[in-house]
Amino acid sequence: MGSLLEPDQRNQTGSSRDRADYCRQRLPELRLLERLIRKGSGLVRSRILAELPDGDHKLPLYALEFGTESPELPVLILCGGVHGIERIGTQLLLAELGSLVYRLPWDDSLQHTLERMRLILLPLINPVGMARGWRSNGNGVDLMRNAPLDADQPSPWPVCGHRLGNWLPWYRGKTQAPMQAEAQQLCTYIQAQTELAPFILSLDCHSGFGMRDRIWFPYAGRHQLMEHAAELQAMLRLFERAHPHHPYLFEPQYHHYCTHGDLWDHLYQQHLARSSAAFLPLTLEMGSWLWVRKNLSQITSYTGLFNPMVPHRQRRTLRRHHLLLDFLICAVSSWQNWLPDSTSRTRHMRYAERRWLKRERKGE
Repeated sequence: MGSLLEPDQRNQTGSSRDRADYCRQRLPELRLLERLIRKGSGLVRSRILAELPDGDHKLPLYALEFGTESPELPVLILCGGVHGIERIGTQLLLAELGSLVYRLPWDDSLQHTLERMRLILLPLINPVGMARGWRSNGNGVDLMRNAPLDADQPSPWPVCGHRLGNWLPWYRGKTQAPMQAEAQQLCTYIQAQTELAPFILSLDCHSGFGMRDRIWFPYAGRHQLMEHAAELQAMLRLFERAHPHHPYLFEPQYHHYCTHGDLWDHLYQQHLARSSAAFLPLTLEMGSWLWVRKNLSQITSYTGLFNPMVPHRQRRTLRRHHLLLDFLICAVSSWQNWLPDSTSRTRHMRYAERRWLKRERKGE
């Protein structure tokens, strides 16, 4: 896919050349995204949810859709780039986007799968932060601490989120201020796209936590299993039986820390208030210390703490998670074949409590 990064010089105005130079130097992920959108014309539906200012430039927040346009079929949402410094999450979804664009014209199986579902990608939610190499957005606000939710037992400080100011990481924004444009557009778009869906699954791709790849789920702000833990356990049982040697640790986020303003907690609670459909919001935390351990020079680089800097490790990371993304597509398109009914749901909830509440029980 390297050739996709080459600029198209035809009919470029001075302004478009300036933007191309800007993206080539600071945001090659946006250039690749737009090239793939053009390549997938007629296969992918794209829209710009917001244009975010960065100096003389406005950077788009893209939402892409594959598959059915029916609002009453299941939805899979893949997100990346919420934290601008974690470029690998966006790169992972761009690799998946490229795979879809090149497979769809000939792959009958993929075509039939997408006829039964809608696949949404938001691969670059915080383009200004990524262009600047920041965790936060252009206003210095951490988008994953920006929702109007307060944690029950926030810890540790300041990682849990704070209101002191944007000079310190994990800044939530001002008290009672509206959510940042990126966070608000993400929430508004997802709520509209999933309003009538019978089943919703999401994966938000991050990096930077520990020596293992983890998949977290709500809650981040309270010590409580999510209401759809039984459905999650049923899906994970399928995954673990089909792929017994997978690298992931599945756990609620509060097992490690409890944060204010988590966007997925907010979206999940909003969903519970308006719908009875199962919603499974997952977060992939790629273990970036694995990359640092193999290349200790990365510890001196802020970017290197969150991304594989050696090309072959980047390629290995992109390959490593393709199996998970493919499974999620299949799980959503075939959701009625495995989602537990009222009888089996009680059993799966019991398994979920045994699996994820044992830590709290040991501490009692």
